[in-house]
Amino acid sequence: MYNKFVIAILLCTMFISACGTMNQEAEQQEQIQNELDPARDDGPSSFNEENRLGYVHYTRDQLNNDDENNHAATMDRHKIADMISRIILRNEGFDEVATLVTDKEVLIAYGKNDELEDKTAADIAKKTALSIMPGFFHVYVSDNRSLIPDIQSLHNSNTQQGTYRNTITSIIEEMKKSPQGIENENK
Repeated sequence: MYNKFVIAILLCTMFISACGTMNQEAEQQEQIQNELDPARDDGPSSFNEENRLGYVHYTRDQLNNDDENNHAATMDRHKIADMISRIILRNEGFDEVATLVTDKEVLIAYGKNDELEDKTAADIAKKTALSIMPGFFHVYVSDNRSLIPDIQSLHNSNTQQGTYRNTITSIIEEMKKSPQGIENENK
């Protein structure tokens, strides 16, 4: 019985040791991959890391090899819409904000209090989106609260539907009836 106990302890020790070695090897391999591909970073793991700078360095050969893997630039539209709404709501005078980011437009409907002028509210909303989005996006804003459910319905709809583009066009036309903020911008 003593021998079985010793053998069980030895087997457990070997198993735990093997697991630790496998974890170390996996961590080392991941570290090497991160060093070779700095864009692979999975994001900050704590609040303190969010304050770090972003940095990438490639050689032409690395970029050419990476292009062979067909990495397309993508953006998380949900996170961008969230960011735009949160930034707008940090301004006094806004009560609620709904933001939809499509492949080429940003639609923002908001509710504001009476102390905030219509033109100023439109400027804040539009400038916020323009400061975050690439330049080819068209930004439309409206203080018409009744458009919030319309924007929400687009969020829940299938983009492959034939009515999807018609609905967006209809909402944009309704938004254009509200002040659009920056007059010299054609977006």
